[in-house]
Amino acid sequence: MAAKEKKYAKRYARMLFNVTGTEKAEETIQALSAIESLIETSKEIRNFFLSPLVTEEEREKTVSEMASKTGMSDEVRKFIIFLASKRAIMALPDIIRHYTALYYERKRKTKATVITPVMFDGDYERRLKESLRKITDREVEIEYLHDPELIGGIVVKVGSTMYDGSIRGQLELLKERLTA
Repeated sequence: MAAKEKKYAKRYARMLFNVTGTEKAEETIQALSAIESLIETSKEIRNFFLSPLVTEEEREKTVSEMASKTGMSDEVRKFIIFLASKRAIMALPDIIRHYTALYYERKRKTKATVITPVMFDGDYERRLKESLRKITDREVEIEYLHDPELIGGIVVKVGSTMYDGSIRGQLELLKERLTA
């Protein structure tokens, strides 16, 4: 990705958030993520947005047709057309990341990634969510990753902080203490 695209990603995310607000943020994140996934998985769609042979009018018409067929909001449609015109469509992953961060900040939410060797039941998940809410003083959205190599316990990442309650992590800590 070009440095220019990365530089403007935060600005573009803020611009879109100012238009959609918190009311339409979740819907916007879903729509942008779907478009990002299409661009990432389809060479034809990626080329459509990046090719200098495709005119602005053709892009606008195609994006508008796609928007009407998928129920995409007018704000997202205009934003995608704007990104295509600026040749910044490849900055979409960074834009989504910044947009989501703005939304979470506004809603006093945070995202936690929980790595576990087994799947949780509802009661354990509820207790974990409550504990993380107390630690972060925010509502927590949890993303689960399954790692069968984890011997036991869990690893939780919230922002840049990692809480390692895994047996593997505890064994590593014990090894460090014994060798010191």
